[in-house]
Amino acid sequence: MARFEIPLRESFHPEAAFPEEQEGWHGYIEWEKYPEKQAKAAEILSRYTFAGEPEFQLVPLPDTNPILEGVRWKQYHAALGPTLEKVPDESWAIVKEEKAPDMIHVLDFPYNGEPPRERLVATAITRNEDHFVRNHGGIPRIEPDKFFLEIGGLVNEPKRLTLADLQNEELFPRQTSVVTLQCSGTRRLEQIREYPGDGDELINAPWGEGAIGTASWTGVSLKKVIKYCGGLKEGGKHIEFVGIDTYFKKGKVFNYLVSVPWRKVKAHEVLLAWEMNGKPLPKIHGAPLRAIVFGYIGARSCKWLARINVLPEPSNGPVQKKEYLYYTTQASKYNCTYSSGFSIQDMPVSSAIMHPVDKALIVHDGKVTLSGWAYSGGGHWPIRVEVSADGGSVWYEVPYEKMSEKHFHAWRVWTIELPVDAEGWLEFVCRCWDNALNTQPTYVRSAWNWDLHVTSSCHRIKVFSVNRSRPATAKRLDLLKRKGVALEPITKPLSVDLEEDEEYETEMQRRGGRDPED
Repeated sequence: MARFEIPLRESFHPEAAFPEEQEGWHGYIEWEKYPEKQAKAAEILSRYTFAGEPEFQLVPLPDTNPILEGVRWKQYHAALGPTLEKVPDESWAIVKEEKAPDMIHVLDFPYNGEPPRERLVATAITRNEDHFVRNHGGIPRIEPDKFFLEIGGLVNEPKRLTLADLQNEELFPRQTSVVTLQCSGTRRLEQIREYPGDGDELINAPWGEGAIGTASWTGVSLKKVIKYCGGLKEGGKHIEFVGIDTYFKKGKVFNYLVSVPWRKVKAHEVLLAWEMNGKPLPKIHGAPLRAIVFGYIGARSCKWLARINVLPEPSNGPVQKKEYLYYTTQASKYNCTYSSGFSIQDMPVSSAIMHPVDKALIVHDGKVTLSGWAYSGGGHWPIRVEVSADGGSVWYEVPYEKMSEKHFHAWRVWTIELPVDAEGWLEFVCRCWDNALNTQPTYVRSAWNWDLHVTSSCHRIKVFSVNRSRPATAKRLDLLKRKGVALEPITKPLSVDLEEDEEYETEMQRRGGRDPED
């Protein structure tokens, strides 16, 4: 069989004829209903040699924004024809339209992005343009008046509902809930820096502390919709969500498939949302309809939702079955299996210091202002946040009035004036306790896993402390100010003497000189 090299944006394979599935659903190819179409796509993909995985764990990350480029994922889309070939460029245009200009673009395609650290925790509700995005494919565009949602599988009365149907309050009571979504890759950089792991076909993005956000979501409880469909048939235990974005795994093509157990829906903890912070759902966040699964890993909150299937078992889709698995610390590609990892669902207790940042120089008067976030999934909530200036020996509790209000399914942002006397390099640490007395592992090593998910260990940053309340330090800072000498970077040698000759002689006499007298 002939093989093709496929440079970025080269024209697609001549046999790649996969038209758009529905009028008004741009960028959508239905794969799950048509195994023969999936097989044809797999055969076409097998004819190409695509770009390899970028190495970013064993070498420094590029100092660029976007940090990483999804070359291979773009090539996959280009290979499969006109419906998908322009999706990467169209998706990037939506990023530029809907996200803040200073977003940290961790991966350009599929888009992964987080906001600047300090702004994320400036408010308890994250602005739409600042909310992180973790996409698994391109961004399809669905015209709201052409949209419909199919509910099938093990329900007594399968339905097709339009967006207008779902928004009809005579059929479904409207619900608004404040919910935090968190990517399981949040703080992955901490694992990568100490103990690299799986690169993954869809890049395990090198997230910082910003792959988390909180919004007020409006929609309808999925439990109400299932009730409208006559309830579940015998054996219905899991609810599968089907998103219309195209996903690739080991040479095969899929739509985005994930599932949650019925008990989650039964507790009114799954929302079908069309509004985000009082505005229509942005395209990049799944418009016109997405699932919001309270307290679970963000990957279960399916965007661009098109179908809901009630199943007897969890979804067989690769994202549910083969990804977002948590392995033991001895597991790796040399010995692990899909069945040996457990599926990540409830998010564990976690927290992060968002200000100051790692390696910061801090000039202070004996107190340093810290701010950050704390979160616990599964219906738990942060009850206490503690911080330490000495690596975790002495802890200070964040005053309750310096924490945002409690919600069952949302984070709390916090701030504290931390007493700091010592100078030089210090290790600041934070940890959270939730209402069930869960807290965080002490070190990254305790939470490391091969797929680099769920960095839930105590968050640690190193800062350089300059305590202005100490007379000698205050004197030096005054001198540098008068001489116009910059304080940073700390590694740059001073252009002034550390001491005048007369001062040196006087001080050495006081100290008894360098050497003993006898």
